[in-house]
Amino acid sequence: MTTDSTLDPGTGSAPQADTTYGATPVFGAPAAPGDEGTRPLQHDARRPPRWWGKALAMAVLAVFVGIFAWGALGALQGLLVNLLIAFFIALALEPIVVWLVRHGWKRGGAAAAALLGGLAVTIVVFALFGNLFVQQLVQLVGYVPDLYTSAEEAIESRFGVDVPAVDELVRQGAEEWGGEVASGALLVGTTILGAVFAALTILLVTYYLLAAGPRFRASICRWLTPGRQQEVLRLWEVTQVKVSDFINTRIVLAAIATATTFAFLAILGTPYSLPLALFTGVVSQFVPTIGTYIGGALPVAVALTSQGFPQALGVLAFILGYQQIENLWLAPKVSARALEMNAAVSFVVVLAFGAVFGALGAFLALPIAATVQAVANTYVQRHELVRSHMLHDPGEGDDEDAGDPEDV
Repeated sequence: MTTDSTLDPGTGSAPQADTTYGATPVFGAPAAPGDEGTRPLQHDARRPPRWWGKALAMAVLAVFVGIFAWGALGALQGLLVNLLIAFFIALALEPIVVWLVRHGWKRGGAAAAALLGGLAVTIVVFALFGNLFVQQLVQLVGYVPDLYTSAEEAIESRFGVDVPAVDELVRQGAEEWGGEVASGALLVGTTILGAVFAALTILLVTYYLLAAGPRFRASICRWLTPGRQQEVLRLWEVTQVKVSDFINTRIVLAAIATATTFAFLAILGTPYSLPLALFTGVVSQFVPTIGTYIGGALPVAVALTSQGFPQALGVLAFILGYQQIENLWLAPKVSARALEMNAAVSFVVVLAFGAVFGALGAFLALPIAATVQAVANTYVQRHELVRSHMLHDPGEGDDEDAGDPEDV
């Protein structure tokens, strides 16, 4: 008797028929017995993957969170600007508070004395010159039409160019912006209340920052490792010293420029000397590179139209001469420790911040740039310069310090 060779030697029975040939494969099943766990499970392309629903829900949630965060930042923009102003004022007053603490004052009392002292100085200045400033400012605003008429006549007589008359400009402005001006006048009271609230917010936050002092820095450092604490404290110290020196230097230079310009214009007999001098002093220090010329253009124009060409030429000569004295002698003496920046870089920073955040952004651009540069000077590694003719002008030696990174 012969043995059927088709019998399964392990079971002695006939093997199962292979039903997989030509049949639809089962997704997730092994290809053959013994292949369990050796092949990855296949995915049915007719159905979405299991993670699809969760990923879609997370994407939708992220979009809504982003929209909410953007709206919240827009709503909190005014508060954030006030906090930024308070922070820079606190940095500027910190050396005074530290000096008072060294001489036996309590931290809270020293902070209050520094803040109230600054307010007192501001009030005294406004009390001494505020009435004269307001009177001359009102007269200057009322003189603008006459100034425009004089400039119009001069341009038409010399260049033959037709310039719109004042009445035409007023009529056009009333037609285009009359409704906006009328509606905006209704918001004057709200604007005043908002300004008062913003001033109180800035003062309170500044006082709390000054009074907290080391405690505020300690509360931040408790969240960091010891190594990170050292870096944060070193960065804070560098930023505080540089920004404080920078702001105080600009304030001193602006005060000197204002006083000097006011004295010269008063001696020359130029009308509206106080507001013109204040405009020149502030703009010359907080608008880099061309600030002196922008600030001096208005006094020159007023002197030209109200006094004549010789007086205008005298004002122009004074502006140019004072700019040279300030750059070569006064500024290096006053800003010996202040953080200096490249003129082109600082000018671009002012334009950028002014375009994004308006006039206040332009005012805060230089302190913010000073902070960024202080961080860069602390953490960015400097290298020795190579010897190249591209790093010095013809006639200068290769050993001279051309292209100093501090000048960039």
